[in-house]
Amino acid sequence: MRYLTAGDSHGKALVAILEGCPSGISIDTGFINAELKRRQSGFGRGNRMRIESDKVQLLSGIRKGKTTGSPITFMVENKDWINWKDKTDIEEDILNPRPGHADLCGYMKYRLQSIRDVIERSSARETAMRVCVGALSKIALKQFGVEVFSFVSSIGKSGMVLDKNILIDGNKPDGIESSPVRCPDKNASEKMVEEVEKCIKKDDSIGGSFYVISSGMIPGLGSYSDPSKRIDAIIAKAIISIPAIKAFEIGDGIKSAERYGTDLHDEIFYSEDKNFYRKTNRAGGIEGGVTNGMPIVIKAHMKPIPTTIKGLNTVDINTKKQTLSLKERSDYCAVPSAAVVGESMLAVTLLDAIQDKFGKDSLEEMLDNYRNYRDYLKRL
Repeated sequence: MRYLTAGDSHGKALVAILEGCPSGISIDTGFINAELKRRQSGFGRGNRMRIESDKVQLLSGIRKGKTTGSPITFMVENKDWINWKDKTDIEEDILNPRPGHADLCGYMKYRLQSIRDVIERSSARETAMRVCVGALSKIALKQFGVEVFSFVSSIGKSGMVLDKNILIDGNKPDGIESSPVRCPDKNASEKMVEEVEKCIKKDDSIGGSFYVISSGMIPGLGSYSDPSKRIDAIIAKAIISIPAIKAFEIGDGIKSAERYGTDLHDEIFYSEDKNFYRKTNRAGGIEGGVTNGMPIVIKAHMKPIPTTIKGLNTVDINTKKQTLSLKERSDYCAVPSAAVVGESMLAVTLLDAIQDKFGKDSLEEMLDNYRNYRDYLKRL
């Protein structure tokens, strides 16, 4: 399963084409639009979110409310386009690149005249289309008992104490969606909001970290024999591709390097009702590049957004004189939004892995093969 996104931040519309999606998936545009709204939420978002109210249009690959197996085309119109449709063509070249952004690198790579040509495509606005593709993937995953959710674990220096039971049972904690920063810990959520408020007063930006977890996973997705099909490597690539994500962990992640093997690895047990099972999930549901049946647990770390009202020291590309970086409307904090995008990237990856094992053409065929595999596991 492959997808391609197109469109500019201030262009007429954003588009995604999804190829290789199985037939027979019932489409719920209301759910897709709700996912798009979640991406736009979170304390610290900029004024752009007051303009846009993303709604998906499905242009192909759907008949009578179900996928046909043909490429699916998603489109989301940019309401702000009307305010920009003439501006980008008449504005003077922008030549003060932002540190931490793709501005200067992209300008040099494509031999451009203005960093505007980089800004329009490198913007995280593109992730709206990933959420569309991810929402469809979530709909399909539910047929296999797989749920995907996320929550923010830190913003700046304020973070929550993680309940380890979440990592073992994979149950979504209460209070995530009602928190302004999508954190289930009320006290931690309030402190994170304070961090963002301080950032806003300073005309700055701030980053943080978030978890993405999938429950209901079946063992056997991925591969230990083919490096390109290791499920952890594929997930890592998908998450790191989200703008501003600078680090990625699975399970205990970095802390794994500080422990002895006998204290780290998840011991294996067996009972007739549970079959093979583990009491801990420090591996994050993946061993040897293959899912082991425990919830998949990943953590991502997001840097502060490079666009700030203050600006940073940079150099004018033409004059080579010191100046301040571009100041353009942006978010103060987008960690809650990035977590939603993280859900979509994990969902797309998992659906692709399920197709790799159980078939690619139709949902009905995939479910038949999935049930046979579940029966085999019960007989072990």
